Amino acid sequence: MDERFERFVKGYLNMMEGYDTSGYLRPTLMGFNESFVEAVRSGFAQALADESFGPAEYEGLTDIEFPDRETLRSYLQAMYDYLFNGAPEQPMPPG
Repeated sequence: MDERFERFVKGYLNMMEGYDTSGYLRPTLMGFNESFVEAVRSGFAQALADESFGPAEYEGLTDIEFPDRETLRSYLQAMYDYLFNGAPEQPMPPG
């Protein structure tokens, strides 16, 4: 997993920041340089495709628990869609 993707997830999707769905995340990401944005995009795509990336790995980065791989994958796909495909709202991780 790319270090820039991990840094983004740790910094912006952690227990403190991950529940702030006020809409700042997409503009914040797009404020980084193009190679960083592309690394984050690739990281999400890789995490979605990698069967070995599951709730334990995500919790290790963010301290946020997911009940199962399906719930995590749905959240990651929704986050990808929010960040890169123009989805209107940032998804909320499980409470």
